[in-house]
Amino acid sequence: MEFEESSIGEECGVFGCVAAGEWPTQLDVAQVLTLGLVALQHRGQECGGIVTSDGASPPTYTTHKGMGLVSTAFPPKALTKLHYGNLGICHTRYSTTGISELQNCQPFVVDTLHGKIAVAHNGELVNAHALRKKVMRHGVGLSTSSDSELITQLLALTPPMEELDSPDWVARIKNLMTETPTSYSLLVMFKDVIYAVRDPYGNRPLCIGQLVPISKLHSPGAQEEDTEGWVVSSESCSFQSIGAKYYREVLPGEIVQISRHGVTSLSVVPRPEGGLPAFCIFEYMVYTVRQRCGRQLAVESPTDADIVSTVPESATPAALGYAQQVCPQTFIQPNTRLRQLGVAKKFGALTDNFAGKRVVLIDDSIVRGNTISPIIKLLKEAGAKEVHIRVASPPVRFPCYMGINIPTKEELIANKPEFEDIAGYIGVYFRMRVIVLGVFVLFFLLDVMVIKTKHDKLSSAGDTTRRRFVNQAAECNAVLCNKNCEKARQ
Repeated sequence: MEFEESSIGEECGVFGCVAAGEWPTQLDVAQVLTLGLVALQHRGQECGGIVTSDGASPPTYTTHKGMGLVSTAFPPKALTKLHYGNLGICHTRYSTTGISELQNCQPFVVDTLHGKIAVAHNGELVNAHALRKKVMRHGVGLSTSSDSELITQLLALTPPMEELDSPDWVARIKNLMTETPTSYSLLVMFKDVIYAVRDPYGNRPLCIGQLVPISKLHSPGAQEEDTEGWVVSSESCSFQSIGAKYYREVLPGEIVQISRHGVTSLSVVPRPEGGLPAFCIFEYMVYTVRQRCGRQLAVESPTDADIVSTVPESATPAALGYAQQVCPQTFIQPNTRLRQLGVAKKFGALTDNFAGKRVVLIDDSIVRGNTISPIIKLLKEAGAKEVHIRVASPPVRFPCYMGINIPTKEELIANKPEFEDIAGYIGVYFRMRVIVLGVFVLFFLLDVMVIKTKHDKLSSAGDTTRRRFVNQAAECNAVLCNKNCEKARQ
């Protein structure tokens, strides 16, 4: 039985580290970088790369790249050569442009007029095709199919007002922001500093952490003298495993310099025409938010059920939230061993739990619509009495051009006539009701709801009730409503 990946693909992950104090450092920068990549592994599993530098003038860069997971790509022997760095950046890749080959693995290292730079990029340039032509007109050859190489080459170009003997990296980065508005979070390593950059729309996350002694990790207000180093990461979830405290977020359009002396904000580039930020809506979907979506789904679409289960694995938090709201103690979650097996084995092993039961099956999204059908067949064969499908997001109707692996518009089930009878399309032969409920309830730090799209109902009985409330908010939800997405590509 074939199963296609149901969840929407993750983004790449970037991570950097600068040792504080005197150099050569006692901090194992290579180990910090590796652990940071492991913590960001969910953002990309195709390949990874690490570049370290001694920070000298001129610096010595040491690079290692490998295909696969971090544990495969970075064996102990490979890490040995990286151990002499005082700073470094790294990247774990999930490709949205470019083929999955080692040549597309980041960070990219290139020679510039003022020395080598290393660049790691998370995101996807909306105008990459036009930029490739522009770079090539300058006589610059491109060795990869990755749009991240375009960023590296654009940074290598000398801006008009730069002095010949003094590189102005703020001017170069601003020039890049002028050339391409979004989508990127960048780490640029040059000599003894790392520049952390977010595009003016803040489409991809980037945050800074402070490395402190373990004894100070959970104490409030770590002092400057306690700092062992600085880290910068796509997600703060990587800080805990390396002994870092969350310091602050890199703001949309901000250029931050990170050195052994500390963190300095150099500039903030405004958005064109004063537009709103466009933080990717999928970046909001951390565990707690997914769980809240499940609870809201239960409030808006309750049903009598004996069991609540999940389409593994990204829908698990939403399913748990749904179960807690409507029928505590009935949630069925496969154990760790079963998660590592195929979908059929996960559900097949739980056959006794489904026989004669009314089942609510929670999925986090419907993309192509061809994944859930085999699972429903398994539930039917297991003897389920009823199956009710709940989907904890609005229908995905448009592709993403900024770093999320979403198919073409024609492939998306929400755009096909079959969507009006989704239950029949996925091959249900017994009692079933499908609810596709728009419940992207997004929370800022103070749990402020910034967007709520509710009540997109579809059922096998043809019951269609649609009420949509979309508040103006600072996020990119183009895959749901296509606002500004095509305009940004032009």
